[in-house]
Amino acid sequence: MKLAIIAALLLAACGGKSTSPGTAGGGPRGASAAGAVVQATGTPRTDLIPREVIFGNAERTNVQISPDGKHLSWTAPHDGVMNVWVAPIDKLETARAITSETARPIREYAWAYTNKHVLFKQDVAGKENYHWFRADLADGKVTDLTPYEGAMVELGGLSPKLPTKAVFMINDRDSKVLDVHEVDLLTGKRTLLAQNDPAFSGFVLDHQLRPRFGTKRLPDGAIELQKLGSDGMWTVFDTVAAEDADTTGIQAFAPTGKALYMMDSRGRDTAALMTIDVASKRQKLLAEDAKADVAELMIHPTKHHVQAVAFEHERIRWHVLDASIKNDLAALARLELGDVTIRSRTLDDRIWLVATEADDKPLRYHLWDRKKQLSTPLFAERPALQQIPLVKMRPVAIPARDRLSLVSYLSLPANADPDGDGKPTAPLPMLLFVHGGPWSRDHWGFNRIHQLFANRGYAVLSVNFRGSTGFGKKFLNAGNLQWGKAMHDDLIDAVEWAEKSGIARRDKVGILGGSYGGYAALVGVAMTPGVFACAVDIVGMSNLHTFMTSIPAYWAPELATLYTRVGNPNTPEGKALLTAASPLSHADKITQPLLIGQGANDPRVKQAESEQLVAVMKRHHLPVTYAVFPDEGHGFANPANNIAFFAVTEAFLSAHLGGSYQPITPDELAVSSMQIKTGKAGIPGL
Repeated sequence: MKLAIIAALLLAACGGKSTSPGTAGGGPRGASAAGAVVQATGTPRTDLIPREVIFGNAERTNVQISPDGKHLSWTAPHDGVMNVWVAPIDKLETARAITSETARPIREYAWAYTNKHVLFKQDVAGKENYHWFRADLADGKVTDLTPYEGAMVELGGLSPKLPTKAVFMINDRDSKVLDVHEVDLLTGKRTLLAQNDPAFSGFVLDHQLRPRFGTKRLPDGAIELQKLGSDGMWTVFDTVAAEDADTTGIQAFAPTGKALYMMDSRGRDTAALMTIDVASKRQKLLAEDAKADVAELMIHPTKHHVQAVAFEHERIRWHVLDASIKNDLAALARLELGDVTIRSRTLDDRIWLVATEADDKPLRYHLWDRKKQLSTPLFAERPALQQIPLVKMRPVAIPARDRLSLVSYLSLPANADPDGDGKPTAPLPMLLFVHGGPWSRDHWGFNRIHQLFANRGYAVLSVNFRGSTGFGKKFLNAGNLQWGKAMHDDLIDAVEWAEKSGIARRDKVGILGGSYGGYAALVGVAMTPGVFACAVDIVGMSNLHTFMTSIPAYWAPELATLYTRVGNPNTPEGKALLTAASPLSHADKITQPLLIGQGANDPRVKQAESEQLVAVMKRHHLPVTYAVFPDEGHGFANPANNIAFFAVTEAFLSAHLGGSYQPITPDELAVSSMQIKTGKAGIPGL
């Protein structure tokens, strides 16, 4: 697992996760007992966006085209749960569900190159014991391709050269490492391709799905790129120093298999795209950006050459390498405002499935016929939002105290910014929404948290603090050993900027986040008292010692990354650092109301992280509301749980920041698994 994978494992998508707030004992500070749809002034509002429209199931999402171009697929509700649907591309109205999950939504799937099967990933109750299944288009029969109890399975690759095969990484032999297996999609037979005795964190497969390179993390945080020889032995191909280890790595094989595509930050700040000859190790620069790392590659489906490279600073910018697609991308950019991504394409590369994303519109899908240069609009993910006025999200650069520039995103209520200049007519209550990871980043585009709370009357600000990815290695490495320190200082600097800019009311700023963002919310009220009026923590770490010692076994190859970036619990200095940066160490100082949401089955940030903090706060009679979801893990997959949690969050924030909220309904609570363990009295309407 490279840093991006660890970041994904630690990332909680708050746009779909939930939790609940309150006080320990009496009613919330400043709360109205009425629980009506009101502003702080008591004026009724009729323009609140229903929570279900934002947090309920999308009508259709994750749209893909089959490799042969004959079918279109997507996930959509089937008996209330997101399943995979398929339709002939010229008869979308005949779509039918080919899966029948009844408990948890399908969030990841892929077409097999047979064109007769769809592969999908599923776990049980958020425990992340993922299996991969095959669903047959003909009869909807579902087969478990990886029926290994308790194992972690990742899809390693698919290839049109081997349409009936897939490569999976599986840890059923040794829970600490993932071995490489080929699985026959028709029979389920698996064949070991590489046993992971070197404890690689990742493998690179060639176009025939053979493992050719492995990535090994060294104790000092550096990485070794090792090459598998014809004799079955691994030898060191290259070594990358720790400062470049997470902005340098092999991305794919070039067309001939004799060269590699590699993102590389060595000798520069931002990661550029290079080719490297496997035999001579000579490099050639293909694309670079002075402000952003390589974000995404667009690779031809059968010829395997890179056609375009995406860089993302404030927004996505495509750098075209293959002139044959230049007119296509230019034409797509003219279709409508928003950022364009190619989600899937046919093997003959004639038809592209295109998504366009804007800040004030739901994601929309199109088919692009390259031969005819013709776009066919399909549908929006959430068409109900097309009828609702949404707000703009504005990129802003906020200076940190040491002059680092923090790319951030600000959304304002429509009535607070009538001239659309990005400045409210008067300071507003503000919600600081902190991303997870932390080795991830915030993006421009439609954001459910921004839209919900801007609609409720808040300014909403998201900050790419140091340690966020995509802005070069100096910015990333500036976050090393800075949990609860300079990383949090960036958030405080952003709050001060918002106050000085006339955006935020000094006494009405709340902080909300999931995973690392939840940790930041806890740090906000435990270690920077007086800055935030309240906090919402979703599956956040409270004790970095227990967090580091209870991570999943298969993170073992990346422990050096955590030690380098967070702190090493095996050294006296590291222990002291982790103690000082743990919100639990400062829990008795929390005086502002806190809402905590936790999935009972979370394998990454275990329930004990919330339990031990709540115990301390209750012992000191401090204001906390604690909600547990027994059928969830690291964040909340069930839309009913998201709706219930954000119903509670709205009411909580209204009580302490003064914005509007939509009343909690008995039905919302009844269909959710949410259990409020303590602090129910702190939530208006409960």
